[in-house]
Amino acid sequence: MQDDLFTIEIIKEALVAIGDEMFAALIRTSMSPIIYETTDFAVGATDARGNLLAQGNGVTGFLATLDTAVQSTLLHYPAPGDVRPGDIFITNSPYEGGGTHLSDVVILLPVFHGDRLIAWTVNKAHWTEVGGAFAGSASTQSTDIYQEGLHFRFLKLYEGGRINRGIVEIIRANVRLPDSTIGDLHAGVAACRVGGNRVLELVAKYGLEPVLGAMDELLDYGERMTRAALARLPQGVFEAEDVIEEDGVGNGPFAIRVKVTVAGDRMVADFTGTADQAKGPINTSMAGLVTAARCAFKAVTDPDIPANGGCFRALEVICPPGTILSAQSPAPVSVYYESMIAAIEVMWRALMPHMPDRLPVGHTRSVGATFISGIHPRSGALFVMGEPLLGGWGASAGADGDNGQFCCGNGETFNIPVELAESRYGFEIDRYAFREDAGGEGRYRGGRGVVLDYRITADEAFLTFSSTRTVSRPWAAAGGCEGSHNGAFILRADGSEEPHTMVTGLRVAKGETIRLLTATGGGYGPPAERPAAAIARDIRNGFITADRAKEVFGRPE
Repeated sequence: MQDDLFTIEIIKEALVAIGDEMFAALIRTSMSPIIYETTDFAVGATDARGNLLAQGNGVTGFLATLDTAVQSTLLHYPAPGDVRPGDIFITNSPYEGGGTHLSDVVILLPVFHGDRLIAWTVNKAHWTEVGGAFAGSASTQSTDIYQEGLHFRFLKLYEGGRINRGIVEIIRANVRLPDSTIGDLHAGVAACRVGGNRVLELVAKYGLEPVLGAMDELLDYGERMTRAALARLPQGVFEAEDVIEEDGVGNGPFAIRVKVTVAGDRMVADFTGTADQAKGPINTSMAGLVTAARCAFKAVTDPDIPANGGCFRALEVICPPGTILSAQSPAPVSVYYESMIAAIEVMWRALMPHMPDRLPVGHTRSVGATFISGIHPRSGALFVMGEPLLGGWGASAGADGDNGQFCCGNGETFNIPVELAESRYGFEIDRYAFREDAGGEGRYRGGRGVVLDYRITADEAFLTFSSTRTVSRPWAAAGGCEGSHNGAFILRADGSEEPHTMVTGLRVAKGETIRLLTATGGGYGPPAERPAAAIARDIRNGFITADRAKEVFGRPE
């Protein structure tokens, strides 16, 4: 019996490791910097029913997309024999399982032992191009899904081991960067095959029934540990609301509301009362909302347990259909991530006063997704750069906020290195620095946002940019100061500065500069209580000017 227990533990750890190996495989084989540098993707494995077994590092905001993609695939192919050995599926449907926006493409591989389906391996990656009206397949102006790119709705990319060349040629003919896009498709397939092979190797080594038993035990372990953590949290009903300023086409603000109930070993997140879905592309679907709730839920329960489906059995998410957080077809969703991370943060805003040891105050709360395209001045080829922005996190009850980190929806993602960006794209980066202007002061200060200057070296370039927290500010607590705003400016050749919060395909001429500003997080506690040594350190590090320190703290240090 003891040997059986040890064997189960070994298999469980091996299942978790499969996600890590798939992660490395996708980085090694992809062709787009947004995947191999930024790591805007997630990988993992599920059991035959679509219960998440393990998810490799990557985008936190994909925490409810791999398992739900499998579950929706099974609904599309319900009959015996619909799913067969050698099949591989592709989807990017926003309104069903796995859904975010069309740029995030899911590849799914069913793993068979003989004729028996025993698992799935899955990855979801941001493709730089899936067509649509604008380069980078990103838009703040779309008013329906048809303007945003190619829509793959649970199609068989491979059937019985043979690739569907028609799908590949449709993609090739409808994207601006066909070679890298098709390369990323094959990279996704390769990562799934690595994971599938590892599952079968476990079966060959330990036997089918022990592996299936370990899958069930892994899920049950996640549930047990999470319910135990929930039972130790403050009990009650906690409410909060926030706003999303605009939808990209002139409407807003939009209210986000949540009521979080913690009762024993169960949590319910009810978003009833949230604004109706928007005309512009700020909407997210129910899959995105479930991801948001899972992110906040995991943060306050036991974040050290590797995420699996069992961890989320104690969580219920409620939202009526047709809201900005549960949009229905054909609502545009290109900028879905701004609403998704607003949902994460409004949950933690409700919980933070009761769990200050686990949660900070408000942070940059924006992906700040930036797309710059044009013709490269040396190669003459089209370039499309896409990356998220760094910003400041809020202070907590015992520490300053983190400086220059990605928002809560990004997770294990990275910015594109300056040297790589300048070699691949038609701009130079003249400035990348922490902000030192007002915002986020307190006994513990908010983490600093950044200022980033792209000077265009191509004859012209086109900017697509979106951010929230452009009117509202990162919230503070216990007498701290609110943080600062996100936004963008175009520094024109005539010396003018042109402000933007959401913009699509904006022309910027050679020599002009795109300046991006990200928010500093909120502060915690009265500024007057900040120690003199900490103020002096902030001035020395360039986090605050001496004049601002005198204004806020009453003394320069």
